[in-house]
Amino acid sequence: MQDEPKPQGVAAESPAAPAGPAGGRGRAGDVPANRAPAQGGRRGGEQGPGIVFDSDMGRNIDAALALAMLYNLGAKGKVIAVGVSSASLPAAAFCDVMGRFYSGDPLASSTGAREVLPVGLPEDGARPGDLPMVSVPLALKKADGSPAFATGVKDITDTADVRVLFRNALLTQKDGEGIVVLAGPATNLVRAFTLNGAGDVIAAKVGLLVMAAGAYPQGPADPRIKADIPAARRLLAHWPSPIVAAGTELGNAMPYPAGSIESDFSWSPAHPLVEAYRAFRPMPYDAPGQATAAVLYAANQKEGYFRLSEPGTIEVLDDGRTRFSPSAAGKHRYLIADPSQRDRVVKALTELASAKPTPPAGRGFRNQPANPAAAAAPPKPGDRN
Repeated sequence: MQDEPKPQGVAAESPAAPAGPAGGRGRAGDVPANRAPAQGGRRGGEQGPGIVFDSDMGRNIDAALALAMLYNLGAKGKVIAVGVSSASLPAAAFCDVMGRFYSGDPLASSTGAREVLPVGLPEDGARPGDLPMVSVPLALKKADGSPAFATGVKDITDTADVRVLFRNALLTQKDGEGIVVLAGPATNLVRAFTLNGAGDVIAAKVGLLVMAAGAYPQGPADPRIKADIPAARRLLAHWPSPIVAAGTELGNAMPYPAGSIESDFSWSPAHPLVEAYRAFRPMPYDAPGQATAAVLYAANQKEGYFRLSEPGTIEVLDDGRTRFSPSAAGKHRYLIADPSQRDRVVKALTELASAKPTPPAGRGFRNQPANPAAAAAPPKPGDRN
């Protein structure tokens, strides 16, 4: 196989550590770039497209809202990989908590049967200080003193090499059907694209990148762009698929309502998203919906929730501002808020984010029984261990 095209100024990289089928650290040998992993492949027609989600979890509450939405897509799509842009272990642990919560089994393994997705984490990323929206839920205790939310992420070895994780997840997709949602700096995606063999995989498998970053057609600098301006420029210049951007102006026009946090999650006495939302900022507040709009569009492109700009090119200026220039040959567009759709959008956002998890049937795990004696009962015919 020939080497993939490389963004200017970025050398091709090899995995920092051996990675198993899920892209984890320190496990069995790497998966060849031209062959899908043995586990986790799609069965045609069973579900919507696979979605890779990379975010600045811990820095912005809309990333947590977006992750909840992704776990509730049902037939419209399935999250196949989750990455964190910083080197924050608590942020990765919170993503793991969310995966376990939505799997229906907080004790499920994140390294074997893939009921819980491994979390991708860069070893050399930015190391933020305390991030209350993730540290507060992780610190919560039950009455018996045990953690309110279980996580298997205790050390960086419990996470995955984010570049390998993304590549291997995309290998499970049919050509052109994978979707990437970016809600953070572009660092991880640029590094994934330059990983040996991954550029070809991305070019073949990804049909769309939805980027929750920037302001359009122009506006103030978005911290998600400013966090890594060179990476944003490389991504926009070299990413092979079409890119649709959800700007800060869209997020401000379509916020997530605080009332939903107070009323729509009553089915769960303890919910990691609710605890994160309350810890992020004093309640009540409506959260800007940049990442949530990106997920809603990615999974519902034909629903008309937003207007779509004409084609063009997104440029990143030296101060981190973005500027859109129309061009018939351009591969970039941005989402535009449609006031007539606002109520419909808010309804869709809240219903997706607050839906009660429905674990997929037949995947080898079950909810923990309310009666402990039931766990010791002989399995019924047809039960899977």
